Amino acid sequence: MTEMTEEKTAEKARIGTPSIPGLTEEGESLSPLEPAGQTSPLGGAASKAHSHGGGYGIPDSSRAGRLTSYRLEDFPAIRGTEEEWRFTPVKRLGGLHTAALDGAAPAVAVEGPEQVRVETVGRDDARIGAAGIPEDRVSANAWAHFTEATVVTVPAGAELADRVLVTVTGAGSAPAAQHVVVVAEQGSRAVVVLNHVGEAVVAENVEIVLEDGAHLTVVSLQEWSDTSVHASSQQVKVGRDAHLKHIVVSLGGSLVRVTPTARFAAPGGEVELYGLYFADAGQHLEHRTYVDHAQPNCVSNVLYKGALQGKDARTVWVGDVLIQKQAEGTDSYEKNQNLVLTDGCRADSVPNLEIETGLIEGAGHASATGRFDDEHLFYLMARGIPEDVARRLVVRGFLNEIIQKIGVQGIEDHLTEAVERELEAGEN
Repeated sequence: MTEMTEEKTAEKARIGTPSIPGLTEEGESLSPLEPAGQTSPLGGAASKAHSHGGGYGIPDSSRAGRLTSYRLEDFPAIRGTEEEWRFTPVKRLGGLHTAALDGAAPAVAVEGPEQVRVETVGRDDARIGAAGIPEDRVSANAWAHFTEATVVTVPAGAELADRVLVTVTGAGSAPAAQHVVVVAEQGSRAVVVLNHVGEAVVAENVEIVLEDGAHLTVVSLQEWSDTSVHASSQQVKVGRDAHLKHIVVSLGGSLVRVTPTARFAAPGGEVELYGLYFADAGQHLEHRTYVDHAQPNCVSNVLYKGALQGKDARTVWVGDVLIQKQAEGTDSYEKNQNLVLTDGCRADSVPNLEIETGLIEGAGHASATGRFDDEHLFYLMARGIPEDVARRLVVRGFLNEIIQKIGVQGIEDHLTEAVERELEAGEN
């Protein structure tokens, strides 16, 4: 953070001036409710009181109060009414929440520069669990049943000129568990692509660790077969002055549920979470982002965009940002936009923002869902462009903002072609 910003924050603290309208210096009171000498199963200091309920021993609709545990038995059976599952068609999870995940895990193949270290390790490897703890029953089920993990490490100081491609290929329809760890060591720079293909019913835990000063881009592509089911918990630990760009692209699969969580472990970090999804008839594509500002002077920006076409196409985006009391100097924003192309679709969009201190640079959120802008179509058609071509141009322009965030030409070209195929399939 610059010297000027530090002086401004110190001055606000001295005179007790809130950094954003409507909040005092203390912000909203979200004090722990644990009785003295007891440990809450909701994660200690993360157990908060809110206007919508919650508290000691009670699952909270706030992400701050959610249960986290490595033990599957700590999570109750999913009924579908819980906050984290109320949008998910639980019957279509393929047993990922109930079954022993003993099917063959998807095969993992890694291509990249020779500096990158790739290891297959057992459950007892010290790097497993470094980025986070399971936050829901499906993630805990995957944790309970995976037998080995793939660890991809970018060495300290390395600046990779080429991307690292991790191809995850499904091994069939038997419920399975998957575990992948990506480590960007101190001062490294790299792009890592996780490409999910083939047929699978899989619960996946992805851990991403950025050590101090690391700059890492992670692209998670979901290009599964039409019958696949994929629930992926992707947890990130961001070190001091580290920078993460995380991009989720969901196109294939019957049901896909990706839940990226980013936590700042030291001051000065920056996180960019981007997402692109295109749902066809019958598809359910769900994304839930969570940014935990637990350190001062960190920045986060979340932007997810989706398009829907066909009967019963369904998308869900839920964005949670928590700015803890100690996270002074935070700058955070999240936005979701959805473009509905045909009748019979449904897009749910829920941005959430919790602020425990008023001493921040800024915080906000936005959400918009709608059909084509008639004025845009009229403008293009008035210049001689046929309506079907004009509609495609609008959709391409809408989604291209996310594609351009990737910064790898080959992947951008691939996704542009994939979006074009989706449009052709819908005859838009």
